[in-house]
Amino acid sequence: AVEDAEIVKVIKKQEEIGLALATDGEFRRSWWHYDFFGGLDGVEIIAGKGIQFQGVLTKARSIHVTGKIGFSNHPMIEHFKFLKANTKVTPKMTIPSPAVMHFRLEPDAVEKTAYASRDAIFDDLAIAYQKAIKAFYDAGCRYLQFDDTVWAYLCSQEELNKARERGDNPDGLQEIYA
Repeated sequence: AVEDAEIVKVIKKQEEIGLALATDGEFRRSWWHYDFFGGLDGVEIIAGKGIQFQGVLTKARSIHVTGKIGFSNHPMIEHFKFLKANTKVTPKMTIPSPAVMHFRLEPDAVEKTAYASRDAIFDDLAIAYQKAIKAFYDAGCRYLQFDDTVWAYLCSQEELNKARERGDNPDGLQEIYA
C-alpha cells in the first residue's frame, strides 16, 4: 500500500510539471533489466557477479537460464496496469532489449538441458519478446521503450577492454550488431 501511494505521488508530480508521459519511476523493480528477465519463463536471477558502474560494484546478480525461455505471466504487466489506471497522460514502460540479456549471460549461465549454447536462446527469446510486446499492447501500452545499455560497450575501447578482462565477449556482441 505504501509503494502504491508513493508511485501515485510520482505519477502526479510528472503530470504537474507538464510531462506528456508518466512512468512508475521503476520503484517496483530493484533491477530494471534483471527484474524483467527474471519474470520470463525459464529464467532465474541468482547470486553472481556485480556490475561495475560509475566506480561502484553493484549487488552481485546474474541471469541463469534453466529451461526454455518464454513469456506467460509477467508482473510488469500488472505494474503497467496500475500506472495506466493512475495517470491522465501517456503511460510509459521500459524493458531491456534482448541484446542486454545476451550480454549479461555468464559463460555457464545456460543449462545445456535447455539450450546447446548461449547463442541458441535467440529464437525463443524473440518469441518471448513478441508475446511481451503483445501483452503490454493488450494492457493498453502504446509507449514501450526498449533500453539497450550494451551500446556503451561498443563505443569505448576502455569499456571493451574491461569487458574482456572480466571474461565477457564484447567482440561477439559487435558481430551481432554489425
